[in-house]
Amino acid sequence: MSKILIIEDEVAIAELEKDYLELSDFQVEIESQGDMGLARALGEEFDLFILDLMLPGLDGFEICRKIREVKNTPILMVSAKKEDIDKIRGLGIGADDYITKPFSPSELVARVKAHLARYERLIGSSQAENSIIEIRGIKIDKTARRVWVNEEEKPFTSKEFDLLTFLAENPNRVFTKEDLFREIWEMESVGDIATVTVHIKKIREKIELNSSKPQYIETIWGVGYRFKV
Repeated sequence: MSKILIIEDEVAIAELEKDYLELSDFQVEIESQGDMGLARALGEEFDLFILDLMLPGLDGFEICRKIREVKNTPILMVSAKKEDIDKIRGLGIGADDYITKPFSPSELVARVKAHLARYERLIGSSQAENSIIEIRGIKIDKTARRVWVNEEEKPFTSKEFDLLTFLAENPNRVFTKEDLFREIWEMESVGDIATVTVHIKKIREKIELNSSKPQYIETIWGVGYRFKV
């Protein structure tokens, strides 16, 4: 049974999330204080974190950053803030997804299941020899989930790695943002595909010599993106 930690100071929301997740056979724990939530996230084993943005003691951004320093566990950030800058900041520091309040509990459960399923497949896969992709100075070790650019290793979050790998494995093909969201996040975009844009931007910052003039991941205006070889 997958174990989930909800770090949320609004008791009614946390309990509602807990009820729906438990109906789907998840084991759920709740922490209402940011500092206590971080301590449990770092000190105990959880399969996924649901993290509110505005918390007493320590905000969600800092908690996400601290978790990402040591764990690749999926993080779903939840907030009443609708501004794109908050989504960009949350995703940029390592959150796997960003859900804006109010949202339907069924949507939350669907996203939790999708992230857990993908993460479990990734950590459960093993191969006798590492699977390597090498393209014009970029080396992607699919087995070890590591990336080098011109022999310098670059840190990638789980979703950044998945997105880069998918594009590199399908070179010269154009994918819409909706295509990429469906493929990498394994769910429909529900009208919000800012996640893809943010992740492409972060990947370019790591692999491109000049991210404003990308040589690898091209923007096809009005359509989407492609990895050029």
